[in-house]
Amino acid sequence: MERAEMQRYLDRLLEVERFKDYCPNGLQVEGRATVKRLVCGVTASQMLLDAAVERRADAVLVHHGYFWRGEDGRITGLRKKRLATLLANDISLFAYHLPLDAHPQLGNNAQLGRLMGWLPEGRFGDQDIGWVGRLPQPVTLGALTLSLAARLGREPLMLGEPERIVERIGWCTGGAQGYFEQAISCGVDCFVSGEASEPTTHQARESGVAYLCVGHHASERYGVQALGAHLAEAFGIEVEFVEVPNPV
Repeated sequence: MERAEMQRYLDRLLEVERFKDYCPNGLQVEGRATVKRLVCGVTASQMLLDAAVERRADAVLVHHGYFWRGEDGRITGLRKKRLATLLANDISLFAYHLPLDAHPQLGNNAQLGRLMGWLPEGRFGDQDIGWVGRLPQPVTLGALTLSLAARLGREPLMLGEPERIVERIGWCTGGAQGYFEQAISCGVDCFVSGEASEPTTHQARESGVAYLCVGHHASERYGVQALGAHLAEAFGIEVEFVEVPNPV
């Protein structure tokens, strides 16, 4: 498909204009005009770009791209090398941050809930990023932790008593520990996110609501895979997800 067509399609599908984000969403680096082979990944790291070059990709699609608000905009060091790799190989970079978190079918939160079999009931937080719902049946916090570890391949940080019962659950992938207080106000038994901060432990202890930190990268692998698979089915292009291990 044409690069410009892909840009228009993704921007509409993910409703880019609806979001106030920390970075530009959509086409961040312009490459060749036609996209036949697409590499997907969580973050536009050098390892992912090198994998894209090796696979002769025409474009790269990620959740975490470049040009974050407040960062130094000079093209030096790591930033120079990354951009030089894209430009020298005429590879486009597409990045969708909050729009990919929020999409009701293909988004990170939708896909995490689907993977875990959680039953969504509503949304909360700024721009409806956070999700709230129920488990198919009540389980202990310890059992829920084991289930997440098995499916995500990473042992979560558990804040709460293992024997406590969890039925109503809130979740928001990535660095969403700041949504914990809003999740508590929704009446959840447990909140699941990708990261934890120093205050998170005290919030869990004092509220009596459990918190599971499952890893930023581990929680955000699934939206970009779903989006890539959607493009492959809709337009017949070759799409490959490349996993770049990240313990965070």
